[in-house]
Amino acid sequence: MEHIQRDLSTAVLVAIQLPGVDDAEHRSSIEELGRLVETLGHRVVGTISQRRSHLAAAAVLGEGKLRLLARFTDGTGVVPSGAIKKVRKIDDRPSAPELDEAADEEAGGAEVEALAEAPEAEDDDTADVMIPAEKAGLVVVDHELGPSQLRNLERATGAQVLDRTAVIVEIFHRHAKSREAKLQVEIARLNYLAPRLRETGAGGDRQRGGIGGKGSGESAVELDRRKIRDRIAELRRELGGLAREGDVRRARRQEQLRVALVGYTNAGKSSLMRALTGSEVYVADKLFATLDTTVRSLSPESRPKVLVSDTVGFIKKLPHDLVASFRSTLDEAREATLLLHVVDASDAAWRTQYAVTREVLGEIEAGSVPSLLVLNKRDRLDRDAMAALSLEYPDAVLVSALDRGSVLALRERILETLEQGMEEATLRVPFAQGAVGGEIHRECRVLEESWDETGAAYRVRALPGALARIRTLLSTAG
Repeated sequence: MEHIQRDLSTAVLVAIQLPGVDDAEHRSSIEELGRLVETLGHRVVGTISQRRSHLAAAAVLGEGKLRLLARFTDGTGVVPSGAIKKVRKIDDRPSAPELDEAADEEAGGAEVEALAEAPEAEDDDTADVMIPAEKAGLVVVDHELGPSQLRNLERATGAQVLDRTAVIVEIFHRHAKSREAKLQVEIARLNYLAPRLRETGAGGDRQRGGIGGKGSGESAVELDRRKIRDRIAELRRELGGLAREGDVRRARRQEQLRVALVGYTNAGKSSLMRALTGSEVYVADKLFATLDTTVRSLSPESRPKVLVSDTVGFIKKLPHDLVASFRSTLDEAREATLLLHVVDASDAAWRTQYAVTREVLGEIEAGSVPSLLVLNKRDRLDRDAMAALSLEYPDAVLVSALDRGSVLALRERILETLEQGMEEATLRVPFAQGAVGGEIHRECRVLEESWDETGAAYRVRALPGALARIRTLLSTAG
């Protein structure tokens, strides 16, 4: 098929409302997809939505909605008949994407593009839909698609097609700054690309086989896939080395108080990090602006010192490969003393976003870490909304990164919460061991200090590990 150059600056969104997804959740997911697409620099010119029991195996949408989508892209709206290979219908067949993938393998790599299925009724009339004069060059689907679904949509629309996973991976790819983040994203990108190589137009010619060049050898696609596997193994080895360096850094901070900011992407974590620490961390009103973990001291500095870390944001339907790749980065959350669950309280969907954050934290075994709910962006709420939230979540903290008073109140709440895990003790330091006094001031919160003819007495609150270390110094110094 002749390749047509199209303007990829404009995009049309496609979303299927599956059973169990209510209207509000469906609408929120589409709006979020729009923001993801805009983060990539594209402009959304339309949205196609349909209620279905499942994604159509051939091209996601039903025939009527597929034709409507093609009016946005100037495509034909029809999957070429030569691209469809019917599969024998059985009563207990698996879901469409799974069967499609299984059929691909069963055919020995042949292009099995769709399943025969009964037409599904359209959920509304599309005759009066306004079609913009400016045609979209990009179709973005709010689901993860199989290779044949992507290919069939491209054939029917004449546009480039991305699924939600591809959009998120591309955003991560563009925003990664540190070597570790770049390695993590590249692994996820290659894992996504490998099964889709056949659909990118790669050739099927075979390379020479083993000894003497006989035998079937490897096809070009098989060769490319092997190269990808080798590259992923190489990246993982390099990432493993960086992860070990990170483990060493975290081990040095093991006995320190650590607070990790976690939450949905664009909930305001980086702005709050800047307000709590006085550091110039990167802040931008875009999704996944922060991919690298940043660690700074709480400001004004407390005794003992508290380290605050900003972590990568979460999102609904976050690709599992990205969660796995960023596991070492997310270790900051798992090993924290306290988690601050930061939510954008002005977003109507924040409760769902909070649930997504907790689900991902559970995946990385950080669900049991003590936590504090922080209802951020209170400056966007009216008094009635704040009063209702305070009543519903009495233990949460309402804050705005733009309001210094509320940030200081959050700081005090953090210190109070951290103190609950501390022990109170009295430490006596003879004059001959005066240097230990400096260690006490660095590692403990000194509640009372007194002196007599033998030395100093400190009444302190500190972590059990810090107290044990100071007592060891007192017993061995001399």
